[in-house]
Amino acid sequence: MAEAMGGQMGAVTALVRSSFLVSSVYAEAAREYKLTPQQGQLLCVLMAQPYGMGELSTTLRLAKSSLTELVDRTTMRGLVRREPDPRDGRAIRVVLTKQGGELAEAFYTAACRRVDALMQGMTPAQRTALAELLGLLVRHNNVPMVFMEPDGGA
Repeated sequence: MAEAMGGQMGAVTALVRSSFLVSSVYAEAAREYKLTPQQGQLLCVLMAQPYGMGELSTTLRLAKSSLTELVDRTTMRGLVRREPDPRDGRAIRVVLTKQGGELAEAFYTAACRRVDALMQGMTPAQRTALAELLGLLVRHNNVPMVFMEPDGGA
């Protein structure tokens, strides 16, 4: 009600609504590349390095059966492949294919561009403050690295 009258939005409302906004923009970018948002996330995670299924399950916060289905669908598209883990002959890891790496890079760039555009009305100081506060939130909640910094940092 306060928002409708020009008042400030509370932190919870702002976080939930901004999460919805970013998720929507991310999903639009995924659709542009004929990916589901989950496939886009998988490709972005694998840009950093190959992962074992257990690590992926933890990182993407997916049940093992859901992750298996996601990897199966993405494998059928030729974007990832399973290969033996060199550290453990019983385990497998998921790796981007050449096609998957190219698509991941294009999708990642488009997603970054779209999310960055959400902040175009902010001053540099406001963007820095937002990044600092959200970074604090992410670190305090041990959010896994599911998206890299555009410059390649964590």
